Amino acid sequence: MRSPVFIIFILILIGCKPTDDTPIIQQLNSNWEFKSKNNKDWLSASVPGNVYTDLLDNKIIEDPFIKNNEEKVQWVSDSTWVYKNRFQLDKKTLSKNHIQLNFDGLDTYAKVYLNDSLLLTTNNAFREFLLDIKSIAKTENVLEIEFESNAIAEEKEKKKLGYELPEGNRIFTRKAQFQYGWDWGPKLNTSGIWKDVFIKAWDHYLIDDVYIKQQSISKETAHLNVQITINSDKEVEAEIGTYLQGEPLKKIIQLKKGTHVYEIPITVDNPKLWWPHNLGDPYLYDFNFQLILNEKIIDKRSIKHGIRTIELITEKDAIGESFYFKVNGLPVYAKGANYIPQNSFQNKVTDQHYEKLLSNVVEANMNMLRVWGGGIYENDIFYELCDEKGILVWQDFMFACAMYPGDDRFLSNVEMEAEQQVKRLRNHASIALWAGNNENSEGWKRWGWQDGKTEVQKKEIWDNYLKVFDSILPNTVNELTETSYWESSPKYGRGNPNYKREGDAHDWWVWHDGYPFEHFEENVPRFMSEFGFQSFPSFETLNYINQQDSLDIHTKAIKSHQKHARGFQLIEEYMKRDYPGPTSDEDYVYISQLLQAKGITMGIEAQRRAKPYNMGSLFWQLNDCWPSISWSSIDYFGNWKALHYKAKKSFENILISTEKTKYDYETYIINDSLVDIKGTLKLKMIDFYGKEIWSNSEEIIVKTNSSQKVYHIPQVDIYKAGYVYIIEFNKSKSLYYFTKPKDLELPIVAMEKEVKKVEKGFSITLKSTVLQKDVFLFTKEKGHFTDNFFDILPNESITIDFISESDSIDDLKIKSLNNI
Repeated sequence: MRSPVFIIFILILIGCKPTDDTPIIQQLNSNWEFKSKNNKDWLSASVPGNVYTDLLDNKIIEDPFIKNNEEKVQWVSDSTWVYKNRFQLDKKTLSKNHIQLNFDGLDTYAKVYLNDSLLLTTNNAFREFLLDIKSIAKTENVLEIEFESNAIAEEKEKKKLGYELPEGNRIFTRKAQFQYGWDWGPKLNTSGIWKDVFIKAWDHYLIDDVYIKQQSISKETAHLNVQITINSDKEVEAEIGTYLQGEPLKKIIQLKKGTHVYEIPITVDNPKLWWPHNLGDPYLYDFNFQLILNEKIIDKRSIKHGIRTIELITEKDAIGESFYFKVNGLPVYAKGANYIPQNSFQNKVTDQHYEKLLSNVVEANMNMLRVWGGGIYENDIFYELCDEKGILVWQDFMFACAMYPGDDRFLSNVEMEAEQQVKRLRNHASIALWAGNNENSEGWKRWGWQDGKTEVQKKEIWDNYLKVFDSILPNTVNELTETSYWESSPKYGRGNPNYKREGDAHDWWVWHDGYPFEHFEENVPRFMSEFGFQSFPSFETLNYINQQDSLDIHTKAIKSHQKHARGFQLIEEYMKRDYPGPTSDEDYVYISQLLQAKGITMGIEAQRRAKPYNMGSLFWQLNDCWPSISWSSIDYFGNWKALHYKAKKSFENILISTEKTKYDYETYIINDSLVDIKGTLKLKMIDFYGKEIWSNSEEIIVKTNSSQKVYHIPQVDIYKAGYVYIIEFNKSKSLYYFTKPKDLELPIVAMEKEVKKVEKGFSITLKSTVLQKDVFLFTKEKGHFTDNFFDILPNESITIDFISESDSIDDLKIKSLNNI
């Protein structure tokens, strides 16, 4: 039953359908041209876009993603660029009472002229700008935008300070920080119209914003309070027509002059809840709102919204303080990765790229992505797809690895940015957390940023930090949403012993400090929000960088796509510890990916075994912004590295994981599902030729949402080099090896191969009389292997698919660790 208060305001809409008199929208994304300010010749431009891609399209510069061309295009960022558009407005548009010019994103220091009148100067790529142009709009219009080099404005701001802030001049500019260069990305500092431009024209009434606020949720009912912000020129009676899943409802409201919020209570009976991936259905309701006057639809909004609760739980306990997410009242273990922009040039990222990448996230059994604070607030489609697919989003505000100024102009700019972005994203069911920054606090406390500063300067810098991250941002989140806020990720840096006991942690002892992978097993925090290891990308990506068909990882081009100063050295050092020495570039790339996968999955499994002490594992990083040697699990062209294939197994809801302790080997089963699971635990030890050494089985019950030790075997020296321990439970299976890959006594025997053409590609069946370790299939044909880098047990066969539109894969090759 609906509440009486709700029934008072509701009636079925009957009779004639209202006519549509909604605002006129005219896109201005076509017919643009651009030039250098010092040049007379205009060239064609794309909007949304940026000056680099426009120069590339006009063949003025070489592709900065290939060879070492990045260094040849740095002059582009130092220039001033002008964009121009000529557009017409018809009589109907010009007759409207309001005509608004909308910029969803200008990058970054822009002067906007319309019909030779300067209307706007901008200083924030993350903000939208709305201009009233009623008084100067005409039938024929000229829109011109001048983009000044970031460096000019940054130098002006720098001179105002009596000291230097860490991490360079990028801190003064509100735009994607990674474009200034990072240890996985190029220095390609864009400028231009990077988001949509359009005209919106209307008469007297406009829906400015809709916020679906949850009041209470139970099994029987969900009480929602929809807050609709309306701009009105008049005081008049109007109707709000609401369509929930196609059911028409109506409420009469009294519009006031100006901008006001009107509240519409809605009750949903027997609500279907939104759940993260692998825990339930990420159900979304269709909400449609119409502003109706005199039988005319004046404006309307449609929103897909999931009904759910998400809380960040940070409670003191006997160890320190918890850090986990509770969804719909239940603790959820977060499994996933850190996400960066998919391209240094955002206009190159299509809807298909978003769909593919986020489908890959779901396929790998992930339920959370952290949108890292040095990139961008993502396009709407990113969050829409996360809503649909059940991917929780940890959303950083766009501040990373630096200390930022605190003057009134900067703070005001940040406050408007935060308000706009929080309002834009707050209806998305996937948003689980707003976090203030990435590593700013840790950097200030332990990276030497305070060196050479006076006490007065230190106090001012930290006070400015608090103004943004302890005041403006949390206040904005708390006032505008029901979402939790977290000041800085991580809570404690590596120099503080509390990093394991409280909050989230970034563990970079592995990689940066050269610690062995076993460090992950011995040092598990409450929530791991960053840890990672590099590898080479696919052969396809490496050949693309070099612009050649034969593989060569020693070129200047490849070196220019490794942005970590010690990257190649660290890969080499770790490889020598754990893997046999490769003798070819092909083998080196292959083993680098196995190395990355081994280290990160060791961390994932150690963290999951520690549940509920640890309640999250997000590795660095999911994707790349250009072709590179990096920490990603999926390379620039969308190819899965070994890490993504193996993380898929390590992130399964039911995980079997074995660890070596002082005296024995202990096996755990981790159950992330919402039910107890009963089944047969099967254990077997065999040698690499298939001879069974021993076996055992027993019936067990694994409790819901738990990590449970289910078996242990003593350490025996004979196990080490030539045996594999096989553990099965229901449909889950785990293979455990007793020594490092380089010490395994793997037999060298060829595999049998059968390839069949099927509807969506090819079916590939492999069989071997001996154990084959880390079997890798590859071809130059475009497509995706449903599994790769897998083990084949003696005398067993495995069938996988290669999903592809190719007619043949005659060049299919197979590699395994046995042959190295």
